[in-house]
Amino acid sequence: MHASASRPVAAAAPAAVAGRILRSVFAGMLVLRRPRPIHARGELFDGAVRWLRGPRDTGLGWVDDPEPGFSVPVRARLSRSLGLPDGLPDVWGLALRVPGSDAGGAQDDPDLRARAADADDAHIEFASTGAGMPLRFALVPHRRPERARLGILLPYRGSRGPVLLLARTIAGDPHHRLGWRLLLSTASPLGRWRAFAELELRPSPDQDDALRFDAGRHPLPGSDVYPWVRALRQPAYDRVQRAGA
Repeated sequence: MHASASRPVAAAAPAAVAGRILRSVFAGMLVLRRPRPIHARGELFDGAVRWLRGPRDTGLGWVDDPEPGFSVPVRARLSRSLGLPDGLPDVWGLALRVPGSDAGGAQDDPDLRARAADADDAHIEFASTGAGMPLRFALVPHRRPERARLGILLPYRGSRGPVLLLARTIAGDPHHRLGWRLLLSTASPLGRWRAFAELELRPSPDQDDALRFDAGRHPLPGSDVYPWVRALRQPAYDRVQRAGA
């Protein structure tokens, strides 16, 4: 076996052990908190992602391919990881649903907003992290979500290698009358952040909090999931999703 082919296998083996441990931890948490052991309560938002001008060569089709000004609708869920009272620091989660590859060319289609809740769409799951090294791979509590850097922790697999995403507030906050605007950026695991799009969100009139998110099973168009990422995260996700079904 070539060395390049053996590396994913070698990385997946310890990740599989860690994944089984995480599954057991979440199974225990489900005894106390159902149907979500973390991020139990959330607020839903509607909005859009709009691509910016500038070079994009990440190897991730969802980032690189759209023309400047292209936009797609998004549904989002904002939540506290532990559900601590307002005013106390907590790890914030921001999960997005965006149209999948089959909807990418229909930005003027009015049905896209409704389709943003469909199972075929792609999911992105951000959590409050740092932006620099090594904190871009660590969870960082904040009192307010608009003060947090929201990263994805585990990279997507693009055609040029691993890709991280980051969202940071540039205007407003989740309940500002003019909405909440965030800048979306990409980086390699050790690289600098480069902006590619803006995300605009407003509270949704529909607060039926039944949306589920699973970025491992619903990756972005033009991306894949590393075997070690799947081995690490998917057992716990599958256990929680079955409990809430």
